[in-house]
Amino acid sequence: MSANPEHDVSAGVDFVKESQSEEFQELRKTHRSFVFPMAIFFLVWYFAYVLLADYFHDFMSIKVFGNINMGIVLGLLQFVSTFAITAAYVSFSNKKLDPKAAKIRERLEREGVN
Repeated sequence: MSANPEHDVSAGVDFVKESQSEEFQELRKTHRSFVFPMAIFFLVWYFAYVLLADYFHDFMSIKVFGNINMGIVLGLLQFVSTFAITAAYVSFSNKKLDPKAAKIRERLEREGVN
């Protein structure tokens, strides 16, 4: 659905043709340039935590402060990293993706899509 209901052109859009356009391909490339590396980073970080918890009990049992050990610290950092990745994606999307998507939408609305 269009952001502007008066100019809803979605019924006349050739989505296959539009998905092959240079602008759309650039949008996809930009999106993937952030998402794929970040997903790989997070999965490596997550599985490293799981492997540490399963096979390196002595390391995870190291006391950091009082009853707080490395396992708790690294576990909490999982949550922190999730929020940090989300914030980074929102910022990236606002700066890089949204302007490109808006250009595509505006072009389609301007052309009136026949």
